Amino acid sequence: MKIAIVGCGSRHKMFRDSVVEDYPDKHEIVALCDSNAHRLNEAAKAVSQPGTNGVATYLAADFDRLIAEQKPDTVVVATPDFLHSDYIIRAFEAGCDVICEKPLTIDLSRLKQIVDTQRRTGRKIKVTFNYRYSPARTQIKELIASGTIGEVTAVDFRWHLDRVHGADYFRRWHRQKENSGGLLVHKSTHHFDLLNWWLGTAPVEVLASGRRAFYRPEMAKELGLQGRGTRCTGCPVAHKCDFDLKMAEDAALKSLYLDAEADDGYFRDLCVFDEEIGIEDTMQAHIRYASGVTANYTLTAYSPWEGLEIKFQGTKGEITHKHVEVHGVFGGERAHADEDAVTTELNLAGQKPVMLEVPKAKGHHGGADPVMLGYIFDPEGMEPDRYGRASDHVAGAWSILTGIAANASIETGSLVNIPSMLRSRGIHIGA
Repeated sequence: MKIAIVGCGSRHKMFRDSVVEDYPDKHEIVALCDSNAHRLNEAAKAVSQPGTNGVATYLAADFDRLIAEQKPDTVVVATPDFLHSDYIIRAFEAGCDVICEKPLTIDLSRLKQIVDTQRRTGRKIKVTFNYRYSPARTQIKELIASGTIGEVTAVDFRWHLDRVHGADYFRRWHRQKENSGGLLVHKSTHHFDLLNWWLGTAPVEVLASGRRAFYRPEMAKELGLQGRGTRCTGCPVAHKCDFDLKMAEDAALKSLYLDAEADDGYFRDLCVFDEEIGIEDTMQAHIRYASGVTANYTLTAYSPWEGLEIKFQGTKGEITHKHVEVHGVFGGERAHADEDAVTTELNLAGQKPVMLEVPKAKGHHGGADPVMLGYIFDPEGMEPDRYGRASDHVAGAWSILTGIAANASIETGSLVNIPSMLRSRGIHIGA
């Protein structure tokens, strides 16, 4: 497979390294593309093999020339979210398949363009929902599908982002909804996809609330950060700010972003307390699914710890699953959890609760990334996927529709019916 990667920020590295290090005998990266010449050159240096002429590089404006000259079979899209649809559609039109970083896209108009073009061209797309491939999440899928707790009736799902990871969304391009769809699309698409996959159903109604409660100018004053700058670099109060991002001291951030600023003026370290931020940091949604299951979902972006808590209620009992990814931030140090930080409790009616042994694997995202990349780049070398973890444009669409509906509900204060929302825009996705 001849592969072109569009977008050479931090997320492309997973795909790049997997092809170059794990599957060089099966696939070839024939081109890299980015809007920033510095990042593009850094990526090319990382992927080029000794004794070769290197990998062809193209600026974003020359993407169509990339397709014409390099003729890739597959385009990996790892750009900012609002650009996904443009490259997906152009790749489809050129006869290429696509591997896309989540989310598929951020709004209904772009979604319609993608599904209409896919239907017309017949090209294939894989959306990389790596959480599906984590052994712990797969265990939950197996428990529910096998009827261990009977019919699932209700779910309570809470996701916590700590004050390092959560804050990062408020200092870069994600901070505006027109770029990312807000956290209910950019981040929660992972979580809503898990619910769709675990439950084997699709959302039909959403009622949501959300606001920016923490990352505000008022909080900066409360923390004694008067006179703050517009970004961490050069900020006069950075020395007393727990949210100071020292890009010059991090080799990866310095190379990818600080050294690249002269090319496009993109600042990776904007102040997390800016007035202009346009996304929420506190969100809750009540979701009803086609199967009748209901779910309550909460996402906060300033928690003292990081991870998830989820409880499935069923007619025979309940499953409680918790994953502590980061215990907390103490004295400026982020205390990561150990290997025993994932627990699953099974509580069946009439029986004592049992702590199940949770399967583990090595690799990022709880061992999910190597498994997912194996199915993407070497499916013949993997065992048949009996859990149906692969995600196409249909799964990608349903994963963002909960967040899009939640955004609409926050804006209007009303319950949003997803099938009606789709009909009003002439969007036909499929099951």
